[in-house]
Amino acid sequence: MSSPRLASTLVDIADAEPRHMAAVQAIYSHYVLHDLCSFEEQVPSVEEMQARRADVRARGLPYLVALKDGEVAGYAYATAYRARSAYRHTVEDSIYVAQGMHGHGIGKALLGEVIRRCTDGGFTQMVAVVGNSANAGSQGVHQSLGFERVGVLRDVGFKFGQWVDTVLMQRALR
Repeated sequence: MSSPRLASTLVDIADAEPRHMAAVQAIYSHYVLHDLCSFEEQVPSVEEMQARRADVRARGLPYLVALKDGEVAGYAYATAYRARSAYRHTVEDSIYVAQGMHGHGIGKALLGEVIRRCTDGGFTQMVAVVGNSANAGSQGVHQSLGFERVGVLRDVGFKFGQWVDTVLMQRALR
């Protein structure tokens, strides 16, 4: 477990365990129900989130939580970018920070550790598919850690009665 000192808080970054997944699901449910950064429209159950975590870990990829005073303040993970074998060296990241915890460097600490672990795991590229082109916070965190904006897919999602873009960002890991 690492403990990066952040702008205004101290968090521990740790591997997500089954006991963390109810808190992870609670964080994610806010984004599903109220935000355009996730294109999911139905909140997955804790059991579904457990299964997703298990799948990520079974592939040897990181699924992490940020703990502040023992409570989950955010989470991040990497997944395969695409299923076809030619993409096997590329991963995609996801980061979510608990409401009220933005601006403390939690997302950056989580993403930094995901990058480190994927680099150590031999992956060569990381892609971010940022939901909602107006999501400046996520784009800024990615950019601060070496991601470049490589494109925008316009109107590829439809949520809350509106069409939504995704921003594609990419970072070399070697």
